[in-house]
Amino acid sequence: MPEIIVLAMACAILLADLFFKRRFKSLMYWASQATLGMAAIAAVMHSSAHSRIVMHGMMIADRLSTVLEISIFALTAVVFVYSKTYIAERGIFKSEYFVLALLGVVGMCVMVSAAHFLSLYLGLELLSLCLYAMLALQRDSISATESAMKYFVLAALSSGLLLYGMSMLYGATGSLEISKVAAVLATLSRHNLVATLGLVFVLSGLAFKLGAVPFHMWIPDVYEGAPTAVTLYIGAAPKVAAFALFLRLLVAGLHGLSGSWQDMLVLLSVLSMALGNIVAIAQTNLKRMLAYSAISHMGFLLLGIVSARASGYADAMFYALVYAFMTLGAFGIIILMSRKGFEAEQLDDLRGLHQRSPWYAFMMLLFMFSMAGVPPTLGFYAKLAVIQAVVSAGFYGLAISAVLFSVIGAFYYLRVVKLMYFDQPQDSHALRGSRDLRWILSLNGVAMIVLVPWVGTFIAVCRATVRGLP
Repeated sequence: MPEIIVLAMACAILLADLFFKRRFKSLMYWASQATLGMAAIAAVMHSSAHSRIVMHGMMIADRLSTVLEISIFALTAVVFVYSKTYIAERGIFKSEYFVLALLGVVGMCVMVSAAHFLSLYLGLELLSLCLYAMLALQRDSISATESAMKYFVLAALSSGLLLYGMSMLYGATGSLEISKVAAVLATLSRHNLVATLGLVFVLSGLAFKLGAVPFHMWIPDVYEGAPTAVTLYIGAAPKVAAFALFLRLLVAGLHGLSGSWQDMLVLLSVLSMALGNIVAIAQTNLKRMLAYSAISHMGFLLLGIVSARASGYADAMFYALVYAFMTLGAFGIIILMSRKGFEAEQLDDLRGLHQRSPWYAFMMLLFMFSMAGVPPTLGFYAKLAVIQAVVSAGFYGLAISAVLFSVIGAFYYLRVVKLMYFDQPQDSHALRGSRDLRWILSLNGVAMIVLVPWVGTFIAVCRATVRGLP
C-alpha cells in the first residue's frame, strides 16, 4: 500500500502540473509532503509482527520493511524541506524534481521489501533511473551533466555485475526467490564454485551501490557536480536502501556463504575506511570532502554486517539511520549558506561562520562531531555499537583499524570547526532560508545530542526489527 500511494500520487502530481502550471507550482511541494505522510501512515497501519510473503513471492512484509520504509519517507520529507528554497532560486523548482524523487522513493521501498531477485533488481533500477535524471536537472550546468553521465555509465556497469551474479546463483540453486535460494545454499558445499563466483559478482554490484572501495569512484564526482539539493537526496535515503540490499541479499539469501562474504566484507571495510579518511584530508571542496567521508562511513557500516550476527545487523541499521540524518544536516547547512549565484561549496566559505551566525555554526559543529564520533553525540554511540559488534565476533584487528581510522578522520572534521570558530569571515552576507528550513535544521542538529539518552531504546528497536534474519 505505501508504494501504491507514492506511485499514484507521483503520477497525479505530474499530470496536474500539465494542466495547472502556474497555479499548481507552489502546491507541488505540499502535495509531495502529503504523499510521504500518507504513505508513512499506510505503512504503520499495515505493519505486522509476523513476516508475510505477498504478490506471489515477489515481496515480503515484515518489521524490517516497515521501519526502513518509514525512515525513507522521513528522510525524503526533510530533503524536500531543505531543498525548497535552493531549487526555486536556481530555476529547477519543477514537478520533475518532486516526481523523480517520489518515484525514487518507490524504488527504495521495493528494494527494502523485495523477496525475489527480480523485484529487488526492478526497485534498484527504478531508483537509479530517477537519480540519472535528477543529477542532470540543472541543464545549463556542465558539471551536473558530467556527473550524470559518469554515474549513468558506472551504474550500468554495476547493474551488469549484479545481474550476472544473480544469474550464476540461479544456475547454482535453480530459483530466484531469496528464501528458496537460501534453502538450497544451505545444502551445497561451501566451496561450490558457481555459487561463490555468483557471490563475488553480486557483492561487487552491492559495493558500488553503497559506495565502498574499490567501487567508490563515482561518489566524489557526483557529490561535487550535482546541485546540492540533489546531492542531499542521494546522500541520505538511498544509503538506507543500499543497506537493506545487503540484508536481503547477503543475510537473508546468501547466509550459507557467510564464511566467504565475511572475508570479502572485511577487505571492503578496511579499504573504505582507509581511503575515505585519508583522501578526505586533502580536499578543499566541502562537498567532495563529505563524499570521501561517506565512503569511510560505509566502511564503518559494513562492520556490523561482517559480524554475521543479528545483533551486528541491528547495530549496522542504527548506524545507517544515524549517518543518514547526520548527512542531511551537514548538507542542510551548505544549502542554508548558499544563495542565488553563490554555492557555499568550498571549505573557505565556512571561515568565521560563528561570527555571522553562532547558532548554525554550533549546529555544524554538532554534525561534524557526530560524524567524527566525538562523545556524547549520536555518531559516537553508532560507531561504538558497530565496533562492539566486530569485537564480539572475534575480529579484533578490524576493530583496532576502525578506531585508528576514526582518529585520522577526526582531523578533517575538526578542521571545519577550526575554520568556523577561529578564522575571520570572508563573506559578510547574512544566512537566508525559509522558516521551516531553519526550524527543521535546528531540530536535526539538536537531535545529535538530545536523543543520546534513548540510544539503547533505538538499538532495541533495530534488534526487534532484524529478528528473524539468520
